[in-house]
Amino acid sequence: MGNIRPTYIKRVAIELIDKFPDEFKSDDYEHNKKMVEELTNVESNMMRNKIAGYIIRYLNRGN
Repeated sequence: MGNIRPTYIKRVAIELIDKFPDEFKSDDYEHNKKMVEELTNVESNMMRNKIAGYIIRYLNRGN
């Protein structure tokens, strides 16, 4: 079974993709990490990383 992510990680990731569709890449984790840090006020590195990882997964699914 896969990872089950909290709803707030998914919500933040999808909101970022909707507001800034050209800022994220579906295959560049480091770039997405920097963009999440710049575009949000998430202070936790772990939370930032989980959001960036979910953005990659979300974009690769084709949503």
